[in-house]
Amino acid sequence: MTLDLSGQFLIAMPGMGDPRFAQSVVYMCAHSDEGAMGLIVNKPTPEIHFSDLLTQLGIDSEPGMRDIRVHFGGPVEQSRGFVLHSSDYLDGPTTLQVADDMAMTASLDVLEELAAGRGPSSSLMALGYSGWGPGQLEDEIAANGWLTAASRADIVFGRASEHKWSAALKSIGIDPMTLSADAGRA
Repeated sequence: MTLDLSGQFLIAMPGMGDPRFAQSVVYMCAHSDEGAMGLIVNKPTPEIHFSDLLTQLGIDSEPGMRDIRVHFGGPVEQSRGFVLHSSDYLDGPTTLQVADDMAMTASLDVLEELAAGRGPSSSLMALGYSGWGPGQLEDEIAANGWLTAASRADIVFGRASEHKWSAALKSIGIDPMTLSADAGRA
């Protein structure tokens, strides 16, 4: 495999055909010949709160627990939760170390730690994930659906989700106002 986007951003182009991914920034957690998996980091779900999820799962929270925003991670398995977090928290086999500074955990352990005021120093909760079959993501990139960029923790964990798309574009020197939905060939 020549392209490994693990630990990178996918930035949706304006002509993205799937409205679920319009102006999305996806943090890529895994990418191999078997396919790809990532989490959208800029689409919070205002109707779902972290404390409500903890209650639903029977997890008690401590007073002063950090409020963690819950995001729409993608259209696959939307009832399943993933925590994208700083790598200062690693929970053995249930944590995927994605990059030097970033990991993902999909177990209740990390939620219990966060509810107790412990766990990773930075985190983002996502329901569902974005997935691609073998070669599918490469085809979408070739069709001008996505740009790729180095990820940045300040964009992933920043509070202003409405600015993450433009910030990711600006991180690679692109003014969002100059993008066109039309693909061209030189």
